[in-house]
Amino acid sequence: MSQYDLLLAGAGHAHLGVLRRWALVERPPGRIALLSPGPEAWYSGMLPGLLAGRYAAADCRLELQPLCRAAKVELIEGEIAALDATSRQVELADGRRLAAEWLALNVGAAVAAPPQQGDAMQLLAVKPFAGFLAGWQQWQAEPRRLAILGGGAAGVELALALAGQVPALALFCAGPLLAGHAPGLRLRALGHLRQRGVQVREHCPIGRIEDDWLLSGDEPVWCGRRLLLASGARAWPWLAASGLACDEQGFVAIRPSLQSQSHAQLFAVGDCASLAGARRSGVYAVRQGPVLAANLQAALQGRPLRQYRPQRHSLALLATGDGGALLAWHDWSAGGQFYGRCKDWLDQRFIQRHRLVG
Repeated sequence: MSQYDLLLAGAGHAHLGVLRRWALVERPPGRIALLSPGPEAWYSGMLPGLLAGRYAAADCRLELQPLCRAAKVELIEGEIAALDATSRQVELADGRRLAAEWLALNVGAAVAAPPQQGDAMQLLAVKPFAGFLAGWQQWQAEPRRLAILGGGAAGVELALALAGQVPALALFCAGPLLAGHAPGLRLRALGHLRQRGVQVREHCPIGRIEDDWLLSGDEPVWCGRRLLLASGARAWPWLAASGLACDEQGFVAIRPSLQSQSHAQLFAVGDCASLAGARRSGVYAVRQGPVLAANLQAALQGRPLRQYRPQRHSLALLATGDGGALLAWHDWSAGGQFYGRCKDWLDQRFIQRHRLVG
């Protein structure tokens, strides 16, 4: 079993920020490793542009080895199968075991899927991105009508990116489209979706799949062979099984210091964590990065920890599939090509910032 002073599990936005900070400024002492399922990290904000043909795959991902080398951190590739929170031991799918004095989790979340009876309908989850892109390429060899499950930002962006690439497209939302966002953003998104011929079904939760039918309650609402999952996040089962304190949905309950509420030597950030006021969004994960970097350094050196305070409002920028974007801030919304250029600049800047240090 390999032993580390600190193990960063997952290559999410927050951990990328930590590595970049350590590459530019001296990292904390000790043996440190990054555990990632693969050699690359995908940037989710650029996925709609990739699907719309505006980006190449290489534009949307980061090679982790140069970043780890610059930060003097060992890169380990592997999938987590189990975690023992008390001993901070991680078991990988291939049987390897890793242990650490301090452990940080930035492992994201799975995509929720309705229960399925029969195998007539193919399901493709938007995460993990590498698997999604491989599956989408297979689907595009023979385009068919498609349904997307999820009325959040991801579902809207995917629908607008894919509308012209399939014979017919339907988008299903459990509640209103873009719930929790500015009303103007919802109306602008509905207008774009209708212009692109996307059938939008709001307040239509999909409870189960039977053969090639989607059912809302007991009512069949759509028939087809392909369903794209962009619905809510689902916690990895091994988190709740680890002994960590979790919320009702199985996400790691954390303190404002980003530490686990039950295990002080374990930190959790991003989509796998649960903290009042922090949404499961890349915007929040990026903001957690500097606090996490400071607290990991302080923990290894026995100094007091900082507190993370989630921002009350965050900027929403949704790609419209044609080079434009929809913007929302508080209750104000706008749209057009100018905002698309702003989104492109922000997305490309994120990639370039984390490549330059390699």
